[in-house]
Amino acid sequence: VQLQAFGGGLVQAGDSLRLSCTASRRTFSWYTMGWFRQAPGKEREFVAGIRRNGGVTTYAEFAKGRFTISRDNAKDTTYLEMNTLRPEDTAVYYCAATTSSSIYAVAHIYDYWGRGTQVTVSS
Repeated sequence: VQLQAFGGGLVQAGDSLRLSCTASRRTFSWYTMGWFRQAPGKEREFVAGIRRNGGVTTYAEFAKGRFTISRDNAKDTTYLEMNTLRPEDTAVYYCAATTSSSIYAVAHIYDYWGRGTQVTVSS
């Protein structure tokens, strides 16, 4: 499956952004989806994940209360709503898909990756 992430941009601290990730296949509902991010000089880190039917979500500690992951299987799309953005949220954000039925916070579990979208938060 090919993934395309978009919706990043340059915003100010406290602003919101919604990222979207669209899959190329109609079998999107087979995949558990995840969002990761990578800041310059840092390792890629887990942000949030959502199971196939959208009924279960998991968040990194820094994302809890500020970010919301969701999906629309009819549109083959997953979303990451980000609120109260901080300068430390600046990173390239990637969506990823795994055939695993569980959500894992480790990148190597995910089989498919999108190209990433840049999010820059100014102070």
